[in-house]
Amino acid sequence: MIYTLTANPSIDYVLQLQAVTLGEVNRVQTDVKLPGGKGINVSRILKELNSDSVALGFVGGLTGEMFNQLLSQNQVQTAFTKVNGDTRINVKIKTDHEETEINGQGPTISDLEKADLMQKIAQIGPKDVVVMAGSTPPGLDQQFYLDIAQQVTEHGAEFIIDTTGQALLDTLPFHPLVIKPNHHELADLFATQFQSLDEIISAARRLLNKGAQHALVSMAGDGALLVTNDAAYKCNAPKDVVKNSVGAGDSMIAGFVGTYMKTNDPLASFHVGAACGSATAFSEDLATIDKIKTVYQQITVTQIQ
Repeated sequence: MIYTLTANPSIDYVLQLQAVTLGEVNRVQTDVKLPGGKGINVSRILKELNSDSVALGFVGGLTGEMFNQLLSQNQVQTAFTKVNGDTRINVKIKTDHEETEINGQGPTISDLEKADLMQKIAQIGPKDVVVMAGSTPPGLDQQFYLDIAQQVTEHGAEFIIDTTGQALLDTLPFHPLVIKPNHHELADLFATQFQSLDEIISAARRLLNKGAQHALVSMAGDGALLVTNDAAYKCNAPKDVVKNSVGAGDSMIAGFVGTYMKTNDPLASFHVGAACGSATAFSEDLATIDKIKTVYQQITVTQIQ
């Protein structure tokens, strides 16, 4: 089974306007409320791919009830930990020319609430994989993802982590199945700037040397990379109108893990993952299976090292 962990889920309130003028009344053209959070996005795309998952995380308050109602429309199986605080609301303001995000902080997680989640993690065993994604709410320290990585590994399961900085580096000795920094995040990890594709691949291999099994590196309009211990592969970026900057990376992870769990083939998983990521970028919300299939045909994967 695939488990997705979203420590700080949200209701994403997406507003479409022609323009925003600060200090004045602005009229919204359209609005939509979506269940948000990186792990939640992974579960939603897995559902499109006909792969089962269980969504874990902290949900609470009236906004938590609304979040559960929104997510139920996607028929995603959940095992959330109920908390006293309110699930946050993130506001996404889209105009004709740009997108602005105003993200809530999220509820403060108590020791008892954390313990409840860790008990759920303790039930995960061999042949399972946990996708840990996104920021953590108040009350959870830098050890949170590390503690889960250690416990999951001890139980014979795999994990994927999609976060940045020291929280990512700390989990590498436990051999995550895949990590997915974009090229800017990868450069920040090593306090550098890349001048070539070879430098990006070299940096990704440094993370493999520290313990990661596979590295996915998204590069926006320049496509994406899959770097393994044996080779490096690049896929092109399909051409279409980019409508959405939220969830493309999560969709890529979903495509990779959903395919890998069925095939154990990293190259096939990379192809599907790239299709899912681009399909979401070309969609108003997360991609549908029909859009994923269309984009898949436009992607070519080439070995470059």
